[in-house]
Amino acid sequence: MSSADSSADHSPQLRVAARHFVRHLGRRRFLTAASAAAALAFAVDLPGGDEAAAAAAADARKLAEYPFTLGVASGDPRPGSVVLWTRLAPRPYEPGSGLPRAPFRVSWEVAHDEAFGRIARRGDVLAHPEFDHSVHVEPDGLDPDRVYCYRFRAGPWISPVGRTRTAPARDARIRELRLAAVSCQAYYHGYFTAHRHLAAEDLDVVFHLGDYLYEYPVDAVGGERRYTDRVLPAHYDKETATLGDYRLRYGLYKSDPDLMAAHAAHPFVVTWDDHETENNYADDIPENDVPPEEFLLRRAAAYRAYWENMPLRGPQRPDGPDMRLYRRLHFGRLAQFDVLDTRQYRSDQAYGDGAHIPGPESQDPARTMTGATQERWLIEGWRSSRALWNVVPQQVTFSQRKLDLNPAAKVSMDAWDGYPASRDRVLDGAEAAGVENLMVLTGDVHAAYAYDIKRDFETPGARTVGTEVTATSISSGRDGADRPGNWETYTRANPHMRLYNGRRGYVKVTLGERLAQVDFRAVTHVTTPGGQVGTIASFVTEAGNPGLEPV
Repeated sequence: MSSADSSADHSPQLRVAARHFVRHLGRRRFLTAASAAAALAFAVDLPGGDEAAAAAAADARKLAEYPFTLGVASGDPRPGSVVLWTRLAPRPYEPGSGLPRAPFRVSWEVAHDEAFGRIARRGDVLAHPEFDHSVHVEPDGLDPDRVYCYRFRAGPWISPVGRTRTAPARDARIRELRLAAVSCQAYYHGYFTAHRHLAAEDLDVVFHLGDYLYEYPVDAVGGERRYTDRVLPAHYDKETATLGDYRLRYGLYKSDPDLMAAHAAHPFVVTWDDHETENNYADDIPENDVPPEEFLLRRAAAYRAYWENMPLRGPQRPDGPDMRLYRRLHFGRLAQFDVLDTRQYRSDQAYGDGAHIPGPESQDPARTMTGATQERWLIEGWRSSRALWNVVPQQVTFSQRKLDLNPAAKVSMDAWDGYPASRDRVLDGAEAAGVENLMVLTGDVHAAYAYDIKRDFETPGARTVGTEVTATSISSGRDGADRPGNWETYTRANPHMRLYNGRRGYVKVTLGERLAQVDFRAVTHVTTPGGQVGTIASFVTEAGNPGLEPV
């Protein structure tokens, strides 16, 4: 049975194979054994050699419907290269997207101008059905720190034009880098209006910090969108579990015109959180009690669909239920970005997850948010960094966030507060490496936060060692409010918290040679279209003097 078959159930053969490997190898070895991917059949159902695939390619000239309904995207910029993405999907709300199970030849072009009068690179690539007819092109030989336009062609059809930008040379001195961070876009909670405004910003790169989609059902009217001009298919009104489910859900989310506009305007650097797979999963442990082989099948399906639909490079392609997502990007001597994955390798949440008073279980020194290998990679990367700003795009709240005013306050067991030893090791590593300008970019919590990162959060007046900037959600949480009901409690309980705002939007960060400016942008509403955007707060942090000051 191919991985594209049946969006309603996993293959019985896959279930049997997965049970066998869990039973005989153990859950932990199952995750890393090379045979696991083959057993799950997500690695063996891959396209064959290029010559054989080209010979079997369908005639793209016979495509009767426009195939670029999900737009274009670019990502992971390097000095001479950037990833270009698209997916052929004439009917994205249908299983198979309206295409036969055959490869199609897709042409691509990168140009210096929007009219494509000066072509920089061009080529052909096959859109394989095994990857849901997605393509990931990695053109090289481009100039560093340069804006380019790109597009695709399949038969008579031409895609929208995308705009992207390469990174500066590794040793280049650049005066300024403009970035934005976004997260959490529940389709059923409202429109992606913030993405429309994001598309109009003057930016070099966008970081998506997770919850690109949600696994929860979307009803016929799109939840809070309350459509009156369309009816969504019934197969969206259930939780995602299989590869077919996840592929269809990406078809729904990526068809949103505001999200397409943001992708077409800027290169994205993406990392996931939990909802791309399942709420609050930890490593190979699901939220609910299901057999381990069931969750690993689901994780493999979710990871594959994620890679298919994101502008990611070849090394990020998953191997069964494993995917190396953490990676490092450089923007001259100004900034180094260490993109983390805080889901795939973490210890299980202490005390059954939720909000709890810290105790022996959460404070166990052996607990890890990143896994030992990723933690070592992060700290070693800091030791060799020559960048002025060391930025860590990641998922969940890094700074302490007390949730009440009691002497022993509850904290979130899903955030770094539930893994304090892991946080201490990371901060120890930053200090040992001589990192002076540490900035953490965070998503997850559907609110805009600004924190001074303290070396010791419990001691008043403790030294500030970095800044944390939390992007609010694009739509999750509906319209939100400037001051949520717990605003006074949180701001009193956390004196290092410099901002707490509950509206939807994104955050802009301008990194400079002397200081960084952080602008929190919010829209007026998302449950109806047409929300306007404005800046709700701005801060600066000086190079060599960590801590946020309001502008």
